[in-house]
Amino acid sequence: MADKSVFSNDLRIVTENIKTVKSVAVGVWIKTGVVTENIENNGISHFIEHMLFKGTGRRSAKEIAEAVDDVGGHINAFTSREYTCYYMKVLDENLEMAIELLADMLFNSSFDPEEIEKEKSVIAEEINMYDDSPEDLAHDLLIESMFKDHSLGYSILGQQKVVETFTQEDLIRYVKEQYRPDNTVIAVAGNFNENHLYQLVNEYFGNWKNTKPQQEEQLLEPLIKFGRVSRQKDIEQIHLNIGYQGAVLGSAEMYDLLILNNIIGGSMSSRLFQKIREDRGLVYSIYTSMNNYTNNGVYSIYCSMNPGQLSLVQELIDEEINLLITNGLTSDEFEKARRQLKGSYILGMESTSGRMASMGKSELLLHKIDTPDDILNKINKLKKEKAELILRRYLNPKERTIVQVGRMGY
Repeated sequence: MADKSVFSNDLRIVTENIKTVKSVAVGVWIKTGVVTENIENNGISHFIEHMLFKGTGRRSAKEIAEAVDDVGGHINAFTSREYTCYYMKVLDENLEMAIELLADMLFNSSFDPEEIEKEKSVIAEEINMYDDSPEDLAHDLLIESMFKDHSLGYSILGQQKVVETFTQEDLIRYVKEQYRPDNTVIAVAGNFNENHLYQLVNEYFGNWKNTKPQQEEQLLEPLIKFGRVSRQKDIEQIHLNIGYQGAVLGSAEMYDLLILNNIIGGSMSSRLFQKIREDRGLVYSIYTSMNNYTNNGVYSIYCSMNPGQLSLVQELIDEEINLLITNGLTSDEFEKARRQLKGSYILGMESTSGRMASMGKSELLLHKIDTPDDILNKINKLKKEKAELILRRYLNPKERTIVQVGRMGY
């Protein structure tokens, strides 16, 4: 059962005490990502995430790494379209070290100009790496095109020509604007003493001041646009990504789409995998995925194949979606998908890191935390008839974006 408290500076902390383990996972979740950027600073959230590992007033980059390695722990971070997260997993006896280290990185990072210039080269290589990965490129192009006129569609890594302009002043200013206690959730899951934990958080985060009015800037609602996008690349395969309207994060429809996802392409026993890969041998990789955001969502079908098979594969995908829309779901496949969804959720919650991430993201973006029993009850209450309505509403063949990456005009 998750507990929540709010400190006097509006910093939220959510916790789940699991006495049967010997580890603890700590995450600092900040509500800033590409959605809070603009065209002049796109990529700055991700850049700052990198820079927080480059040294503080007390520790060098190497000493940050050694502090974690010395206790057998794990530290990492990631930037998404709507948030940034820094997290650690350590033995429960090292809880104070984890909280102190995360606070040191958050509040005392040096943003050394020399390190900033080095990191620009690192980010440039990361951008090139993603551009060289046609699968990643196909996913990025899909989101970029479907949210064409909104910051939600910006690249998480940013554009290299923009990243090259970042200065120490730019980074520090952005941190002051976005890294605020009222914009942050600390999530902790594992074995810990509650009183000791709250003392530590108060000691290392309690003096954190809000640096701007607490009223959040109102972003325009991201509206989806449909169309066709192609990117010419001299590679052996064509990479196809088809995007439809998806569900809003936390909505009832999101759970219906999760069931449909398992049926359509979310597993090796799904319809598309069996029909197009197993029965016909036309592709190596084919799967469906969901991107759920606080104000919109995208549902996508991805596959890669020999360019000569593109037309046939698209035809088979359309045929299978039309069959589902026309004939609906079978009771057996619906119940099987429900079992898959429950199983994957329960397995994902077996780790302290999984529980920490679930709590942190939910509290940060939705300001609430559903218990595991709440989630399982929602899954148990799903109805086949409702899922069929959602299928027809969202997977409209006339309202979709088609992305192709590879040798065009084969």
